[in-house]
Amino acid sequence: MIAVAALLLTVWSQWGPATGSIRFADEWLRDRYIALRPAEAKDHRILVVDIGESSLVRHPWPWKRDLLATVVEKLLAQGARGVALDILQEKPADAGGDARLAVLAAHAPLVVPQLFDFTLQPAPLRVGRLAGGVAGPQGGAVPAHGYIANHEGLAGATHVGNIGIRPDADGTLRRVPMYTWFEGRRYPTLARALLDCCSGRPAPDGLPEGMLRVPFHSDWSAFTGAEAADVLEDKLSDADVAGKLVLVGSSALSIGDRISTPLGSSTAGLMVHAAVLDGLLDMQAGTAPAPWPGRALALLFCLGVTLLVSYTLPRLSAAGNMLLLAGSSLAWLALAFPVSLHDPAFSTAGPLLSIALLMVVAVPFQWQLAQRKSRQLLSTLRQYVAGEVVDELLRSENLDPLTPKQVEVTTLIADMEGYTTQVESLPVEQAAWLTTTFLDCLTRPVLEQRGTLDKYTGDGLVAFWGAPLPNPEHADLALDAALRIVGEVRQMSARLERNGQKPLRVRIGIESGTAMAGDYGTAFRSIYTAVGDSVNTASRLEQAARDFPHDIIVGEGTVARARRHSFTLLGEQLLRGKEKPVKLYTVQVPA
Repeated sequence: MIAVAALLLTVWSQWGPATGSIRFADEWLRDRYIALRPAEAKDHRILVVDIGESSLVRHPWPWKRDLLATVVEKLLAQGARGVALDILQEKPADAGGDARLAVLAAHAPLVVPQLFDFTLQPAPLRVGRLAGGVAGPQGGAVPAHGYIANHEGLAGATHVGNIGIRPDADGTLRRVPMYTWFEGRRYPTLARALLDCCSGRPAPDGLPEGMLRVPFHSDWSAFTGAEAADVLEDKLSDADVAGKLVLVGSSALSIGDRISTPLGSSTAGLMVHAAVLDGLLDMQAGTAPAPWPGRALALLFCLGVTLLVSYTLPRLSAAGNMLLLAGSSLAWLALAFPVSLHDPAFSTAGPLLSIALLMVVAVPFQWQLAQRKSRQLLSTLRQYVAGEVVDELLRSENLDPLTPKQVEVTTLIADMEGYTTQVESLPVEQAAWLTTTFLDCLTRPVLEQRGTLDKYTGDGLVAFWGAPLPNPEHADLALDAALRIVGEVRQMSARLERNGQKPLRVRIGIESGTAMAGDYGTAFRSIYTAVGDSVNTASRLEQAARDFPHDIIVGEGTVARARRHSFTLLGEQLLRGKEKPVKLYTVQVPA
């Protein structure tokens, strides 16, 4: 379910409303990508004429309209295909300059600006007189609520472009309205008006009408630029101007036409118009980045990650899964970088949010499941191994304490004598009770003496000491357990006799020696056990107990290793599978 939720998060980020944290994360990441892209080669289709600080030193602001008209006339005289002004003229100034600019706006390839306000104000702006625009339906155009236009003298301008902007909620400008809709008329943005007016080629079909993500593919240095003062002083050659679309504006801090963009917190507005015009010219020429299915790529990537993690979650550690997801995040960052250039609409951050969900929810959840399973396994393990041994295993630095290894162990094998005779006349329930109670008499002493329960053999058990943790007292601990077993079985037998049932006897064989102890088996099933000659000898000693009145038969290996017990020699006997007779002992019961 968590994997499905992560996948749905990517779906929602790609096709749902772009709001909130997803929008913020997406724009932040796109801004970083833009900052990483190097400036492209000079764009010789556009000339940016800047009324910069150098021009203001030579010709202080505010300029007379006469100066501005001279700049436009000189640029057109030197072969500019068209000129767009990024300077509003709300009020008349010097009459001669205003008249010259009005004639240029009406008859020359000159685009004059006007500014639309997209914020709903209590008192909408109504400054100057609007010009241009085409009556028609809104379509994809962005509605405006007010405007600041030029003075009455420029109302006859043939080409007019909007320079109004609508920054994002964080104050950064990333998109501009290609068309503005106001009181039943559609108005193009400044760059689109210049393209339509003066590019010399018809605009291609499919150009956006609404908000266009500004293609900040280049910084200021990528555009051919000139100071406005140099134009006035005839320092530009015809080759510098001929055939170009010209944008005239100001980057001077003193004039204040600055806006926050992904390129920086204080970008000249003229740069924004140049970037938009650059992108439109690329679209017109067919050289714009080909569209890629960014949403589909994001969804496929997220699907691949969720499938991979669904497989690895139960198989890798929490740290391993976190590293895998961190690597997936880096892989997406590398993939989204080129895709963002080809798809301005998909969410670059969507898959990252899905991966974050897997990190924050899926990995801890799987870890909790693993911990629960581990606790269940430990609970099961404590039924076969003494609790103290389990605790020591958990505290030990041995990464795999169950790996088969050669160790010194003491093996105890216990069995009920005459089991078949005991249960053949009993009902099933009583037979089951008798077997369970008898095995309980065998098991508790083994675990109390820190032994490892190897297996049950129907009416008996196999246990050993010295593995999985080494113990120098393994022989004595096994003998202690054997004496306790004999005592408990005798008490149980006495209760049975009082109830008119047959008595019980337990036979125990004990031997010490080298064995291979570890986790043996296949991929289907395994068991922790010990194998070796001493284990086989213990089994033969248990069988030999039927020939003696003693319940416990001890081998030579255990006698040699025991430190706290005394023994009685019973003689020698050739055990099955042995080539020579071996000495048999029984342990003396402490006084």
